[in-house]
Amino acid sequence: MAIKRDYYEILGVARDCAPEELKRSFRKLAMELHPDRNPGNPEAESRFKAAAEAYQVLSDPERRRSYDMFGHAGVGNGAGFGQGFEGFGFGDIFDAFFGSGFGGRGQSRNTRGSDLRYDLTIAFEEAYLGSEKEIEVPRLVTCEKCSGNGAQPGTSVETCTTCGGSGQVRRAAQSIFGQVVNVVSCPSCQGQGRIVRQPCSECRGQGRLEKTRRLKLRIPAGVDTGSQIRLTGEGEAGVRGGAPGDLYVVIRVKEHPQLGRRDQDVVYELKLNMVQAALGDRIEVPTVDGPVEVSIPPGTQYGQTFRLSGKGLPHVRTGRRGDQFVVAQVVVPKDLSTAQKQLLKQVGGLTGKPEKVSKGFFDKLRQAINLD
Repeated sequence: MAIKRDYYEILGVARDCAPEELKRSFRKLAMELHPDRNPGNPEAESRFKAAAEAYQVLSDPERRRSYDMFGHAGVGNGAGFGQGFEGFGFGDIFDAFFGSGFGGRGQSRNTRGSDLRYDLTIAFEEAYLGSEKEIEVPRLVTCEKCSGNGAQPGTSVETCTTCGGSGQVRRAAQSIFGQVVNVVSCPSCQGQGRIVRQPCSECRGQGRLEKTRRLKLRIPAGVDTGSQIRLTGEGEAGVRGGAPGDLYVVIRVKEHPQLGRRDQDVVYELKLNMVQAALGDRIEVPTVDGPVEVSIPPGTQYGQTFRLSGKGLPHVRTGRRGDQFVVAQVVVPKDLSTAQKQLLKQVGGLTGKPEKVSKGFFDKLRQAINLD
């Protein structure tokens, strides 16, 4: 059985401390360990529970006297805490002790509009050159008929008489700390501080309605999949005059049928037959600017890379272009005729030993295999 820590030690106070000092100590610990401030932290949650249990016992004069005389046995080894604390959430205990304004619990009446996301797919060439697009975005906009206040034109918005327009009411409640005053959202106006008797017929009192807006968008050269373009104020309209949100356009670039991409660099896999790799060749390869002839030197190996400087994509901010890398992929034929197999045996030999390749091998190989 685990040994319970001393309640005074948990709260960090002396055994003869005054009730006010006890309260201050617990308040400090609760502020530090509250689960809202430590999400996903089981250690903080466990310490918060222990501090709340200790304060519940020591803040009661009779239970504190019993604890001082007999320790945990004098208060049922903390059993009373489980009964008194059960069903009383962390948010409730914190609000009861400090009020509901902590940590942004109060409701704002002028709420900023939501940010929106729009996914846009563009071609590889558009990412290279940049382009202009028109997009259609459905979103909530301020109702023009009522100017966003939710009331039918010609009628007024009334101040809530229950909360006096504050959107909050105070309620006395009995908690583990005794009687406390808790501040909650007004039930009459749902925390808005205002009541609309005659809702707008257009937006039904919401102050906003959904409409589709057409926007022109400039896509800078060099964007890549995952790039975001932020359009400030083009999100949803705010509630009751709140600021509008933003629109984030997330780019997806289609793959090029021949070219790959690594940031600003372009990669092209050049397939060579055995003769081209062995004897060299001049081959036309595609680039973002059009075909370019590349010289392949004799003896090119599989995976050998050739750089074409400045043939990549531009950087979005600097405009500086990357490079294109041509990667040699030597293709070994699978299906050979009987005559071709005989010629390969003659020019190479199957000795089972490493053999120096003579110059004449290449001439015979060119004649024996034609993969063009």
